[in-house]
Amino acid sequence: MHPSSKPKKNATWHLIGAQLGQLRRAAGLTQPELAEQVCIHQETIASIEQGRRPLKYDLAEQLDQVLGGRGVLAAGVARVPERERYPAFAQDFIEHEQQALTLLWYEQKLVPGLLQTEGYAKAVFASLFPPISAEDAEERLSARLDRQKVFDRKPWPPMMNFIIEQSVLEQPLGGRHVLRKQIGHLRRCAELPFMGIQIMLTSREKHAGLNGPMVLVETPDHDQLAYIEGQRVSFLVDDPDEVSVLHQMYGMLRSQALSPEESMGLLDDLAGES
Repeated sequence: MHPSSKPKKNATWHLIGAQLGQLRRAAGLTQPELAEQVCIHQETIASIEQGRRPLKYDLAEQLDQVLGGRGVLAAGVARVPERERYPAFAQDFIEHEQQALTLLWYEQKLVPGLLQTEGYAKAVFASLFPPISAEDAEERLSARLDRQKVFDRKPWPPMMNFIIEQSVLEQPLGGRHVLRKQIGHLRRCAELPFMGIQIMLTSREKHAGLNGPMVLVETPDHDQLAYIEGQRVSFLVDDPDEVSVLHQMYGMLRSQALSPEESMGLLDDLAGES
């Protein structure tokens, strides 16, 4: 299978959205009227009914009460598989990430999601354009932090290596205090026995990662996959020839970046400057 940017439909949320629409119409309410009763924006109701936005459990309970749903919506949300909390295009990657034997990550513009502090992640979502609602930002933050439970996986987390551009660690996203805490968190992560963190110096004159970020995944069955993100498009690559090329790129990136020991020293320096 070759990479595709066509998003997958999420049948579960389409079904729950259809149930909400049916209950709303049976109650004789318009979308704006229902939104006013539960104190959310009418676009949120529209997005849920169209299956574009997951329905949170607390809101499902509230809607059941307003619409006389007798717990139908809340029961449906409670049965949604964990993986479907994430956008459809990312669900396969999230599942592979949580089960991976190894993760090799290169990032250009942000601290990798698995290494983000809560404050840094909030700043990331606050920077999105067009802006997202406070409710949507809260859902994304919860999902992102939940993914970090992979560090506690038994009997052992994945073996991980992260290559991060020096410029990422110098941009005060969310403010200097947020950056300082983020750098401190990275420094502590760098001590973990299953993790390597390498910094790519801005002064490098040759660079193998100019085509953008990537995540390379080894599954429990020893399949090799790659996850690629771009502007409003993301896809999972499982074509062996394509993944092999990306592994070659990552190998060169590791040789061009600072060693893990040198990177820890630079993180110490950056922590003092931020």
